Amino acid sequence: MNTLLIIDMQNAWLNNPAQPCFDSAAIVGRINHAARQVRAQGGKVIFVQHSDADAPIGSAPWQVITALEKDAADSTLLKLAGDAFAATGLAAQLAASATSTLYISGFATEFCIDTAVRAAASRGLNVVALSDAHTTADRPHLDAPAIIAHHNWVWSGLPVPAGSSLAVRTTAEAFPA
Repeated sequence: MNTLLIIDMQNAWLNNPAQPCFDSAAIVGRINHAARQVRAQGGKVIFVQHSDADAPIGSAPWQVITALEKDAADSTLLKLAGDAFAATGLAAQLAASATSTLYISGFATEFCIDTAVRAAASRGLNVVALSDAHTTADRPHLDAPAIIAHHNWVWSGLPVPAGSSLAVRTTAEAFPA
């Protein structure tokens, strides 16, 4: 079974005019496409929601942005750290659903997305980082497109343990229309 992680696509970060995210409307469209494809193939979609002082659990900033399509069968995972596997039931959920390929999308490329890609691959999973379905904001030292390009490049050559794989694919490559 395929599983799609949609990480931290929440109001606190995606609807922050002080730090706009790169290409967010197009990225939301690609995430929605990937989610529809995974669901149509009988796979699982997991919305990962980060909670901190800027996004307390249950608050408006904590909510997933309304532009993302949610289905009643989708699940939600709460995380309190940058790693979606840390002190969460994610690994157990993936094992219980017999996930064969884990697709990763969301926010923020250089923090939670990078950590999820590396953590999943180190756990022996077959990981696909959706190269055009993750975003971030400009940072003082680097703009968002450069951060995204850098991480896609790193992941495409990152050595992973035997028994796992890591691929970087566009959404169209992973989920042809």
